[in-house]
Amino acid sequence: MGRERRGHTLQATALVNEAFLKLTDARHIRWQDRAHFVGISARLMRRVLVDHARRRGYGKRGGGAQRVTLHDGLVASADPALDLVALDRALEALAKVDARKSRIIELRFFGGLTVEETAEVLDVSADTVKRDWRMAKLWLLRELEGDGH
Repeated sequence: MGRERRGHTLQATALVNEAFLKLTDARHIRWQDRAHFVGISARLMRRVLVDHARRRGYGKRGGGAQRVTLHDGLVASADPALDLVALDRALEALAKVDARKSRIIELRFFGGLTVEETAEVLDVSADTVKRDWRMAKLWLLRELEGDGH
C-alpha cells in the first residue's frame, strides 16, 4: 500500500481490518495450520483490493490503469497505476493453467509472504517457489500485454 497514489481511499489499516472482518465471518473454516491461515488471509486481501478497485471504476474503459509490473520490490505493495482488476482476471486465467503459480503470485503479491513463507504455505521447496514466481511473472506479463495494457 506504500506506493498507492495520493488520496487513495483504502489505507493499509483498512485493508487489514476488512480482511480481518471477513476472517471472523468465516467461523466455519477449520484452520489446518498457520500456513492455511496465511493462505486464506492473502486470498481475502486480494478480494478486498480487487473489489475496491472495481468499485472505484478501474475496470471500466481502462480506468486509466496501466500494465502491472511484478518484481520483488513490489511484493505486498501496489504501483500507483496498478490495474488490480486486470491482474485478478489474469490470475484467474493462470489458475486454470497452473493453480500453484497463481497461488504463489497471490501469496507473495497480495499476502506479502517471502519465498520461504510461500514455500511453507504450499509445502514445496523455496527453489520451486522461486522458479514458479519467475515463470508466473512472465506468463502474467504476456497475458496483461495481450489485454491491451
